Amino acid sequence: MTVPAPGLTVDGTGLLCVTLLLRLRKEIDGVEPGTVVHVVATDPAAPLDLPAWCHMTGHEYLGRVPGAGSPAFALRLTAEALPTRSDAPWHRDGA
Repeated sequence: MTVPAPGLTVDGTGLLCVTLLLRLRKEIDGVEPGTVVHVVATDPAAPLDLPAWCHMTGHEYLGRVPGAGSPAFALRLTAEALPTRSDAPWHRDGA
């Protein structure tokens, strides 16, 4: 599968997934649905946490970005995505 070029790249190099999700949520706030986001993530848990977060929120997980210098993962923002808490993006808003 070919991963589309990003409309936004979020650099989470050196961040644990908790902090990575905080940064990701902040950076995608207000970004148009359909935008492809590449997330650079060196945390070993990222290959599990990012697809799980996409599943929880409704964003489309596109997989690992091949040929990237650092580990990078792609997702596509969806209009139907469920909002998450700004202080805890691993929880749905109101949960």
